[in-house]
Formats: sequence, structure tokens, C-alpha cells
Amino acid sequence: MATKRMRRVAAMAALVALSITFIMPFMWMLSTSFKHESRIFPPPGEPPYWMPVTDVRDEKGRLLVQYGGKVVPDLGVDDFGLHRLLVDGEEVGAWDHEVEPLLRSGLHWENYRRAFEMMDFRRNLKNTLFICFAAVLGTVLSSAIVAYSFARIPWRGRDAVFILVLATMMLPYQVTLIPLFSLYSRLGWVGSFKPLIVPYWFGVPFYIFLLRQFFKGIPEDLSAAARIDGCSEFGIFARIILPLSKPALATTALFMFLFQWGDFLNPLIYLQDHTQYTLAVALQQFQSQHENAWGPLMAMGTVITLPVIALFFLAQRTFIQGITLSGLKG
Repeated sequence: MATKRMRRVAAMAALVALSITFIMPFMWMLSTSFKHESRIFPPPGEPPYWMPVTDVRDEKGRLLVQYGGKVVPDLGVDDFGLHRLLVDGEEVGAWDHEVEPLLRSGLHWENYRRAFEMMDFRRNLKNTLFICFAAVLGTVLSSAIVAYSFARIPWRGRDAVFILVLATMMLPYQVTLIPLFSLYSRLGWVGSFKPLIVPYWFGVPFYIFLLRQFFKGIPEDLSAAARIDGCSEFGIFARIILPLSKPALATTALFMFLFQWGDFLNPLIYLQDHTQYTLAVALQQFQSQHENAWGPLMAMGTVITLPVIALFFLAQRTFIQGITLSGLKG
């Protein structure tokens, strides 16, 4: 009994250690998003700063800095990059290395304010949500219809076609990238949202497989009883199969939403106007344009990541149920 308990404790300790390892990058990003820029990178020989720190201001809202052993207000930076300091009632110019900001423990919300000023977050979020919801709707509807045909309707060559559909999953995306781009270019879709939405309205092999496995687990007697009552095949699909398949449909929707939310390569290839950029592409552009703005960059990265984490935890039970009942158990 004691040995079994020790094994359980050891397993839990190992899982906790692995969890901490995986969560460390996110915690570092979150911590950095609330740090003053002078504490993001520690001086040589000093350990990293984990606790957030922010600046100190006087009653007039002016930034306080240390200069020449004194605490003085900083009036801003002039055109030459000199800090305009108010020392003993007189304005003095000083370079960055001569000034040390006065800091205290606290959350530096200035990073988030600067991030939203530097990036057109509202437009990028609107583009991302439009692509996500359109792709999710198309994937769920088309994949469910195809999966129902493979799972519940007998027709000649069904298994061979299903194997062919699964075989398309073996092709690396890099192999089809150039032919797809050439096709969409001939159709005049490059520079629009169509390449990111329309293909998902014709079924996605992985989700077809997932939904097929779930549909096959629903008793055939329900469909037979509905046919006796005069229900059509589409009626059986809409009134019986879909209501019983909510966990699998929710899992499909969640998977597709997460993929589209974090997709970077496809929007980068097909979108040419910065007003069409999604959050993933806009964040990369933000990094390339503001290389030294690590605080705002981490702040925007946190803002983009938190909705995904919240969505997963809210749909965790349905997500796990859909995976296990679809035959994808480990």
C-alpha cells in the first residue's frame, strides 16, 4: 500500500515539474509585460527579475529619476535624445546612461497602453475573428456532412474514397503550397480572405475522420426507427445525428478556431494589405518595426494568448469528451 502511494506521489511530482516547465515561458512573458523597460534585461552578472516593477511619478505625473545622487523629475526627451531634467529649479540635459529611473514594485501598465497605440489591435482582431468564425462554420458543416456519408450511408467505393481522403493528410503542406498559390492567384483570390475561408467549406480530412468515428458510435437503431417513421436521410442527419454529436462538433470547432487564431503562414502568404492582417501577422510586423519595444511586445503577446487559454479551459470538459468518444484515445 505504501509503495503504491509513493508511486502515486512520485507521478504527481513529475507531472507538477513538467507543468511548471511548460508554463515557465508564458509566466515569463506575462511578467515581462508588466516590467519597466530598464528591468527587462538584467545587468551582466545579475539574475533575471521576475517581479514586475514600474516607475515612480510625482504629484504632477512627472517621471522621477536619479541624477547626480538626486531624485529629480524628467520632463521628457528633446530632439537630440537628451533627457530634460529639472534640477534645483533649472532644466538640465542628460544622456540615457546618466539617468537611472526611480522604480518600485508594481504593475507597469504603460506597456499595454503603448502596445495598443503602436498596433491597430481593433482592426486586426476584427479580421482574425471574421476568418476564425467563417472557417469554423464551414469546417463543421462540410466535415459533418461528408463524415455522415462515410459513416451511415452505404455506397459503392465508400471505403476506398475514405482511404483516399485520409491519404491527403500525408501530403506536407509545403508540397501543395505553390500549386495552391498559383490556383488562387489565377482565381484572383490573392489579396483577399477567400483562400483562408473557402477551402474549409469543402471538408477537412482530419475532422471528417474525427466526426466519422463519432457517428459510427451512434446506434443504428435510431436511424432505422426514423426511417420507419418516414424521416429522410437529411432529416436523420439534422434531427438525430447532429444533436447527439455536440461533443464532437464542439471539439472540431475548438480545434479549428485555435488553428485559425494562431495561423501565421497562410495570412502572411495570401494577405497583401496591412488593413487585412490578422493578429498573428500584425504581431510579427509589430516586432519587426519596434525591435527594442520588448515590454509592449510582451504585453500584446499576452493579450493575444489569454483568449485562447480562457477558451480552452471553458470548453475543456466538452473537448475531452469529444476526443475520447471519437476513438482518438491514447
